[in-house]
Amino acid sequence: MTEVCLSIIAGLILFLFAVNNLSETLKLTLGENAKNWIEKFTSNTFSGLLVGTIATILLDSSSAVIIITIVFVNSNIITFKQAMGIVLGANIGTTVSSQIIAMDIGKYSPVLLLLGFILLIVSKSNRINNIGKVILYFGVLFFGLFTMENAVEPLKDEPFFTAWMAKTEKPIVGALVGAVVTLIIQSSSATVGMAIILAKKGFLSMAGGTAIMLGAELGTCSDTLIATIKGSRSAIKTGLFHLTFNLFSILLGLLLFYPFIQLVNIISHQASIERTIANAHMLFNILGVLIFVWTVPLFEKLLNAALPEKQ
Repeated sequence: MTEVCLSIIAGLILFLFAVNNLSETLKLTLGENAKNWIEKFTSNTFSGLLVGTIATILLDSSSAVIIITIVFVNSNIITFKQAMGIVLGANIGTTVSSQIIAMDIGKYSPVLLLLGFILLIVSKSNRINNIGKVILYFGVLFFGLFTMENAVEPLKDEPFFTAWMAKTEKPIVGALVGAVVTLIIQSSSATVGMAIILAKKGFLSMAGGTAIMLGAELGTCSDTLIATIKGSRSAIKTGLFHLTFNLFSILLGLLLFYPFIQLVNIISHQASIERTIANAHMLFNILGVLIFVWTVPLFEKLLNAALPEKQ
């Protein structure tokens, strides 16, 4: 049992290490270009939504994109209204990582590790070195998932673990588990990734995996709220908008939990359980944005009234 726990922890650390370094490396690679793109293409909510989606796909972290957005708001580079669109887009962009995890490409991670390492060692160009780092970190990310996937296999023989996993069938319990785990490890991608792995190995049902995913959406708000500490009123409003949007989406998801599960199953059409949970993650966030994007002006008025700018 100790060996299993250590292997899971090792895989999780590799995943989190890769996510953090991937975000930082891509930010360095994109440099001022990212800043210019965000300034140029966030003139309205819908263009901001597109920027948030693309940036999150590139950085593989919605938290990183939202934290960067909060920094930009705090520096008066973009307004609170522009930031709202980016936050919505980040929620859609983060679902791409769950689709990639469901592809089961962990077994090919050594190829990425080797390619990234070669580029890193052979080239003297900073740009090629950064590309090598990106490929290497993707390899580490997938290898971390592969390690966790192999580590949980022996837990099938542990009655207490299967009994504990069965409790996540209840939507509220599953959501609480997802929120707490994300709060601890500070990565909703890792939480959803673990849910996909556990479902693939037969520990989690579709309902349990989806409930954990809903909770992860709430837990991921913690680091963006921390980023607003000592920030401007606009930066605080950006963090609060992220929390409010996720909270309303999750409450709606829990209220319509079983109809939503049925809808995902119809759309997935006999796909594997890991692919179905990834589809649930994507559909939930896309529907959430489609429902609430029209209320952005209302949220803006309410938050501006609650936290007016200092004169």
